[in-house]
Formats: sequence, structure tokens, C-alpha cells
Amino acid sequence: MFVLEITYTASADRVEAALPEHLVWVDDHFANGVFLASGPKNPRDGGVILALGDDRARIEEMLASDPFVVAGVGDYTITEFLATRTAPALADYRQQRP
Repeated sequence: MFVLEITYTASADRVEAALPEHLVWVDDHFANGVFLASGPKNPRDGGVILALGDDRARIEEMLASDPFVVAGVGDYTITEFLATRTAPALADYRQQRP
């Protein structure tokens, strides 16, 4: 599993201009089962996405297509982790230690 944290690197006006396309991109990844949760940070200097996957290279490739990245308004930090404990509603996503 991955925590994807984007930090805005451009003015709020440029971020807002890219937001509609970014939200379509996010919705597409919810629909294909990759994203579990997402939303803006508080204060609103970026956002966070919780994503499923076990291939960092595929995650990096996917993030390169984010309209925020394409427009040059944000940079991602990727943190991979094992979700060995979850709330009951997320039990299907629990991972085993290697």
C-alpha cells in the first residue's frame, strides 16, 4: 500500500486551473480500484491519497499522468507501507509481513 502526498509548487490560481482534470484522474483511479481514500491537506498546500499496489514503479508511472504533475503545479512524495492492521471495514486490504 502507498501513501501519496502531493505538495503544491505553484500559485493557488494555477492549482485551481488544473483541479477539474485532476479530480477526473482521481475518480478514474477510484473506479479502477487503486485509490482507497483521498483529499486535500489542511492547510490546503497539497493533498493525500491512500493507494493499493505492490509495484512502486507502476505507482510512479501513474502519478506522472496526474494533471497536477503534468501542469507542473505539484510534486509527490511516495511512502510505501504494509497495512498489517486496519479498521474492520478495511479488513480485505490487510497485508501480511514478509
